[in-house]
Amino acid sequence: MRELTGSHPDQNDDMQYTYSDIAKMIDHSLLIPTMTEADLVAGIELARAYDVASVCIMPYALPRCVAMLQGTTVKASTTIGFPHGGHTTAIKRAEAEQAIADGCEELDMVVNISQVLSHNWGYVRDDIAAVIDAAHAANRQVKVIFENCYLTNEHKIELCRICSELNADWVKTSTGYGTGGATLDDLRLMRKHAAPHVAIKAAGGIRDLDSLLAARELGVSRCGASRTREILDECRSRLGLAPIPLSRHTSLPNGY
Repeated sequence: MRELTGSHPDQNDDMQYTYSDIAKMIDHSLLIPTMTEADLVAGIELARAYDVASVCIMPYALPRCVAMLQGTTVKASTTIGFPHGGHTTAIKRAEAEQAIADGCEELDMVVNISQVLSHNWGYVRDDIAAVIDAAHAANRQVKVIFENCYLTNEHKIELCRICSELNADWVKTSTGYGTGGATLDDLRLMRKHAAPHVAIKAAGGIRDLDSLLAARELGVSRCGASRTREILDECRSRLGLAPIPLSRHTSLPNGY
C-alpha cells in the first residue's frame, strides 16, 4: 500500500495549476494538544498569509479563529468527536451546535470506530446523520473521518455508501492521530465508492508538495496539513512566485 510521503517519481508536475488551486486545497491543522495560545495565533496568521482553504482548530479556540479570519477567504473549521469518535451521538450533536454558534463553517467529525468495527451500521448511520443534519440546517459543511488505518476495505466502502446517502460534503481518510494516514490506495477506493457529489479529503501523510499533487491527481479536493508553509513555499518556488512574508517568525509543532 503506497503512502503519501516522500518523492513521487511518476508524478508529472507539469505546472497545470495556479498557486490558488493548491493553497485552496489545504486545511491548515492546528490540533496538536500541546499547542499554546501563541502557537494557535501564529498558525492562524500563517493560514491568513498563505490564503489556504481553512484553519482546522481545537474547538475551544474557534471563536478567536473566526474573529481573526474575518475579512479573508479562509474558513474556520473544527473537529467533532475527535480524535477517537467514541463520544455519544448526543454529545457529537451538541459539539456541532456549539461549533456552529461559534462561527464554524466546516466540521470534521469522526465516525464511531468501535461501532464500525462491530458492523452496527444503523448506529453508525444515525451518528453521522445527527451531525450532518445539524450542520446542513445551518448551511454548514461536514467532513466525515473514517480513520482508515483501523478499517478493512469492506468498512470503507460501506462508510462511503452511507455518507453518500446522507449527503456528506466530504469523506476523509484519517484524523492524523491514528496508526497511519492517507494512502493512494485508500484515496482511489474512496473516490470510486463515494458518490460524485461527495468530495474526498486526505489527512495524515501530506507533508510535501508532491504528496499533495499525487492526491490531487486522484480527485482529492482537500488535504489536512500542518506543514503548510513548506508545501506552499515549494509551490510558489516552482511557479516562479515571490515568497510570502510573515509578520512574525513562525515555528510550530508538526503533526498530521
